[in-house]
Amino acid sequence: MPSRTTRPRAITLLAGAALLWLAAAGQAATFVYVANADSQDISVLELDRAQGLLKPVDTVAVAGTVMPMAVSPDKRFLYAALRSQPFRVASFAIDGASGRLRKLGEAPLADSMANIDVDATGRWLFAASYPGHKITVNSIGQDGAVGAVQQLIPTAPNAHAIHADATNRFVLATSLGGDNLSVWRLDAEKGVLTSSDPALVPAGPKSGPRHFVWDQGQRFLYLVNEVDASLYVYAWDGARGTLRELQRTTTLPAGFTGKPWAADLHLTPDGKLLYASERTSSTLSAFRVDPASGLLQPLGQTPTEKTPRGFAIDSSGRWLVAAGQDSHSVSVHAIDAASGALGAPKRLAVGKNPNWIQIVDLP
Repeated sequence: MPSRTTRPRAITLLAGAALLWLAAAGQAATFVYVANADSQDISVLELDRAQGLLKPVDTVAVAGTVMPMAVSPDKRFLYAALRSQPFRVASFAIDGASGRLRKLGEAPLADSMANIDVDATGRWLFAASYPGHKITVNSIGQDGAVGAVQQLIPTAPNAHAIHADATNRFVLATSLGGDNLSVWRLDAEKGVLTSSDPALVPAGPKSGPRHFVWDQGQRFLYLVNEVDASLYVYAWDGARGTLRELQRTTTLPAGFTGKPWAADLHLTPDGKLLYASERTSSTLSAFRVDPASGLLQPLGQTPTEKTPRGFAIDSSGRWLVAAGQDSHSVSVHAIDAASGALGAPKRLAVGKNPNWIQIVDLP
C-alpha cells in the first residue's frame, strides 16, 4: 500500500479538487434586499439556504419612499426607485463579498415609477409610471450608475410593469387602467422603443393588468390582474412579439367575499410551479404548470404576511420570501417541490411598509 507521501497523483488531485469545491460552496452566499417605503430604507439580509432563515446584514437609508428595485444582469448593481418627490432612482454597487450596498449616485426619473427593470445589456433602465401614465428609458453608464431620461412615451392609464423578453428585442408594459399590455421593439444599441405590430393586447374589462413573467423557455407569459385578481396565461411568439390567450384562472381563495387586490407573481426556476400574492386575503396562491401547454392547475392558498405586495423566489427554488406591507415583516416559506405546498413562515421584522424584494446570489 502506498504511503501518504507516495500515493498516486490522481488521488491527490481529486482530494484537492474536493477541498476547493467545499471551500467554494462554503463561500457562496445569497442576499435578500427589501425596499421599505415608509422608513425610507433598504434592508440587506443574508439567506441561510440550509435552514431558510434570514440574518440582518445592514440597513441603507435612501431619503425617499423607496419601492420598486431592479438588479443588473451581472448582479453587480442594484437600482431603487424613489416614489416621493423629487422622483429619482438610486444606483448602488453590490459588494461581492459582503452583499452590502455602496451608493453610486442618483438620477432623475420622469415621474413616480411603479416598476423598473434593466435590459439584458445592462445599459438601459426601463420604468413604468402608474400616476403619470407613461413609460421611460434611462441610460446606464459603464460605472453602473443610471443617467438621464432619454425617452418618454405616454401610455394608456396607469402603466404598471415593464420588462424585456430574453432576446432583448421586445419590451412589454402593462396598463392597469387601460386593461391592456403594450408591445414595443427595442433598439438595444440606441436604447429606443418603437411600437410593435400589433401594439396592444387587450385584457378583460376592469381586470387591471399588473405584473407579468415569462417562462424560462420563452414560450408562455403569465399575467396577474390587480382589480379582479385573475391570472392569465398567454402563448408568446418570440419571433413576432405577439401574445395569444390560453387560459384565465383566479388567485382568490374559495369563498372570498372582499375586494380583490392581487399584487405579484413568480415562477420557480425550474418552471414547474407558479405563485401569486393577493393582498386583501393576505395569501399566496400556488399553481402547477403543465410543461407542454403552459396551463395552470390551482393548488390552493397559503396565509402569509399581512398585505403581501411583493415576494421573490431564490435560485434554488426551495425558498419563497414574502413582504408584508402592513406587518412590517418578511417571511421565508419553504417550497415543497413535489406538492407545491408552502411551509410555515419564518418571520423577520424589517422596516416600515416593506413592498419589494430582490434576491441575489454572490460567489
